Amino acid sequence: ARPLVLAGPPYRRHHAAGVTRRLSDAGVAAVAMDSPRGLRDPALGALAEAVAQADLIVLLGKRLDHMLELGAAPFAPDCRFVQIDPEAEALRQAAGNAGGRMLLQAQGDPERWAAALAERLAGCGMDSGWRREVEAAVAYRPAQWRSAGGDWPVHPARLGYAVHDFLAGSPESVFVSDGGEVGQWAQACVDAPHRIINGPAGAIGAALPFALAARTLFPEARIAAALGDGTFGFHAMEIDTAVRYGLPFVAVIGNDARWNAEVQVQHRNYGAGRAAGCELRPSRYDGVARALDAYGAAVESAVALPAALEAAHASGLPACVNVRLQPVAAPLIARR
Repeated sequence: ARPLVLAGPPYRRHHAAGVTRRLSDAGVAAVAMDSPRGLRDPALGALAEAVAQADLIVLLGKRLDHMLELGAAPFAPDCRFVQIDPEAEALRQAAGNAGGRMLLQAQGDPERWAAALAERLAGCGMDSGWRREVEAAVAYRPAQWRSAGGDWPVHPARLGYAVHDFLAGSPESVFVSDGGEVGQWAQACVDAPHRIINGPAGAIGAALPFALAARTLFPEARIAAALGDGTFGFHAMEIDTAVRYGLPFVAVIGNDARWNAEVQVQHRNYGAGRAAGCELRPSRYDGVARALDAYGAAVESAVALPAALEAAHASGLPACVNVRLQPVAAPLIARR
């Protein structure tokens, strides 16, 4: 009665999103996942609440691993599983984790399987009420995020929504997200035709190279990379590469002067105020960009952020917008 398709990272990408879209058009609840945070991925809203209600999970190129809690809660104890995967090891692993709840496994191409399923279901009059419930859970964001945290320093939700609104002006816009807590807030708030994140491995630092590559593919699109201050340090000199080759984009740096993901982990494990080795300086990364003949601007007010992004884009240069950010933890979204 409540089947849910969970598709793996390849099907979250723009060129492959038709896999889940075709299933959705046939009335099936289908969600693609690509974050190392799994069911806690803020970009998937309150998906975990829908998962808890599902009675059948179909895994399309998606491992039943730690990102899906190894099939334990929030999955219901009587929830059953079907898995299509090209890798024999993924099938073996899932069979062990699901135990007797695995109904069917097949080694093959998930995309071809999904297309065949969508074709089989088309015109069957499948009730899409459950699909709408899942979509509502995934789309849910707290209304107060739009005005969160006052005006200074900027709350990361306000930064994310400003980037979303900036990219909405381009039908082929590209959103690149990188970093720890800053990246999670951005992914939760930004929707764009093309989306690149740091993937299931969770490695950070590639935002600027990703933005450079995106510009070569989309010469007219708006391109914004949202990243943390620590993340910027990995490949800051790629700003020079962008200037030399005339590849403009807007890098939006959430500057909270610390490795905030590590701070949050240490606070959880050892208690508030007991983080060590996580401090950074509130450096003016916009000045780094200007020193490399790129565009740089500093923003300390949420209301000033939209105009700053537009000015950076209008410069026609690789741009760095340095935003003084509140150091808050990544969101865990729940409606109840």
